[in-house]
Amino acid sequence: MATPEDRIAELGLTLPEVVPPVAVYQPAVRSGDHVYVSGQLPFVGGELPATGKVGAEVDAEAAKDLAAVCALNAIAAVRAEVGELSKVVRIVKVGGFVASAPDFTGHPGVINGASELLGQVFGEAGVHARAAVGVAALPLDAPVEVDMIVEVR
Repeated sequence: MATPEDRIAELGLTLPEVVPPVAVYQPAVRSGDHVYVSGQLPFVGGELPATGKVGAEVDAEAAKDLAAVCALNAIAAVRAEVGELSKVVRIVKVGGFVASAPDFTGHPGVINGASELLGQVFGEAGVHARAAVGVAALPLDAPVEVDMIVEVR
């Protein structure tokens, strides 16, 4: 049976190093059987590949791809906290934030990028509750941000 790390490799992805915090917080904190992952921006190699508002400077499909990058960064934070991804019992909750133009209403479709990646990596354990929220701005002018709560053994 393939591990989550195997599935990440099968997808042609590489689990990145944990992105250093941009303020005063921890990327992930374990409390009992849960890991709380701080909001992850779509950093690739230490940089944001796009900035701006979804529905204006960033199109929805590109933002969906960036949401998947956020989820990959969140997965990396979980692995750093628990050692290996096979300890994940379930992705419990995902919070998705979309910096959007005032008339953009496709927030759920954008955050599907994160949800779909979590499903591909964790299978049934990746099915989760979720919020997809439009906001006026995100740190560093990022178009998307994802946080999550994960149950682990």
